[in-house]
Amino acid sequence: MGMFSRINDIVQSNLNAMLDKAEDPEKIIRLIIQEMEETLVEVRTDAARYLADQKTLARHMASAEKDINGWQDKAQLAMNNDKEELAKAALVEKQKYVAKLSQLEQQQVQLAEIIEKIQVDTGRLNSKLNEAKQKQKSLVSRKQTLETRLKVKSVDNSNKIDDAMMRFEHYEQRIDTLEAQVDAYDLTKDSGSVSSLAAEFDALEADETIENELAALKKKKVA
Repeated sequence: MGMFSRINDIVQSNLNAMLDKAEDPEKIIRLIIQEMEETLVEVRTDAARYLADQKTLARHMASAEKDINGWQDKAQLAMNNDKEELAKAALVEKQKYVAKLSQLEQQQVQLAEIIEKIQVDTGRLNSKLNEAKQKQKSLVSRKQTLETRLKVKSVDNSNKIDDAMMRFEHYEQRIDTLEAQVDAYDLTKDSGSVSSLAAEFDALEADETIENELAALKKKKVA
């Protein structure tokens, strides 16, 4: 692909459409910028070569003009000395350089058009490159914003989970307390029953002892 075709394709490209279709817009815009920068390097290299050609062409044109003037002077000198054939020969040589100068002038026009086109296209390419870089900054900024928002959301969800776990532990503690109260009540109730039962047996034993002692006293009295 020619340099100018590449520049035209880049300039005519719709960055927004390309980014909308891309799975990774940040990567795509980075590649686009890289392509533009590489193209600009090539454009500058070509521009330097064309400018060098233009200077070389200018030297050749100056040399051709000098030769034209030189053969013109020689033809005039020959004619002044009645050397018509010699003057004619000098004019023939002059025409060779006139033809050469004409070709050089055509090349100069073409070269000037190319250089002008390079300047225009370079300006357009630089404008497109700046647009791409602005897009890149926007994408990076949006990505950082989204990552920050995601982190905030993650922290919020984490706090919600912590709150839920704390409430769950609180409910567990309440249930543990209720279970302890029930266990304590049952323990107290069983202990009281055991104590009451023992007291009844102790009372029976005491009554039996008293009855036995009364019976013994009655026997002694009769005797």
